[in-house]
Amino acid sequence: MRKDDFSRRLMAENMLSPAHLIQPYFVIEGQAQRVPVPSMPGVERLSIDQLIKDARRVSQAGVPMVVLFPVTDDSEKTHDCRSAWAPGGLAQRAISELKSAIPELGVMTDVALDPYSPHGHDGLMNDAGYIMNDETVEVLVKQALSHAAAGADVVGPSDMMDGRVSAIRSALEADGHQHTKIMSYAAKYASHYYGPFRDAVGAAAALGKSDKTSYQIDPRNSDEAMHEVAADLAEGADMVMVKPGLPYLDVVRRVKSTFAVPTFAYHVSGEYAMLKAACANGWLEEKPVTIETMTSFVRAGCDGILTYCAGDVADWLNE
Repeated sequence: MRKDDFSRRLMAENMLSPAHLIQPYFVIEGQAQRVPVPSMPGVERLSIDQLIKDARRVSQAGVPMVVLFPVTDDSEKTHDCRSAWAPGGLAQRAISELKSAIPELGVMTDVALDPYSPHGHDGLMNDAGYIMNDETVEVLVKQALSHAAAGADVVGPSDMMDGRVSAIRSALEADGHQHTKIMSYAAKYASHYYGPFRDAVGAAAALGKSDKTSYQIDPRNSDEAMHEVAADLAEGADMVMVKPGLPYLDVVRRVKSTFAVPTFAYHVSGEYAMLKAACANGWLEEKPVTIETMTSFVRAGCDGILTYCAGDVADWLNE
């Protein structure tokens, strides 16, 4: 059965397709802007006009959804993070223009405050340097509502504050956004794989040597992740995510086996950068090893994968 390609395909247990892929984008102000991210080869910060151009290409390749991360100027970063819910903000304009240009493409947004805070954390900070849960949730609700009003199909709370899914769901329903979906970053770990992402959104310098261990999951824990997922589902999450991806595929499998709900994973910036570096050095062959990597997510139980190589993988699968 392994001898021939046809028989290997006939008995394949898992099949990767473009429909499994979600493409993240970093969005900046301006026109005709494409700014490379040095720590993420092949990834660029895009102005909205260039975002639409790239998103149209990946949509035509079969990628069903993109997720947007705004790069906020330091002058707009305040301790109350008020730019996060500004109706004319960069994220809100990007959502609106993208949905207008490509209405069939799903648009997901990041609901968290790290792009808008001077300290680089995902929530509001008190004078003692502690991230305040309930006060942060109030701001996250405003942010999520502004994204839904702009046309977002999916909001993705990535902050790991307790109770934020319930608060966002209630606010969306009350404001007439019953069909706006919530993909909760339900099992987000305090990982060291996020470095290149923080470079890309401009949060690395603000965060400095600080970490997020007081509100993200300890990498040593798996049961804790299951409790977090259960809580978010009870609060109304439509989909749940495990982040990072490859180092936490055991958690993905536990989530899918236990809850049998739409389960996603984020192939994060550090994972992507390592893969690209190995391929650039000739140590790995990019196309087959990337497809193998994406297939491992599907085999573990993922219904979808957020990955910076979504467009490339979709093109390869369509060849």
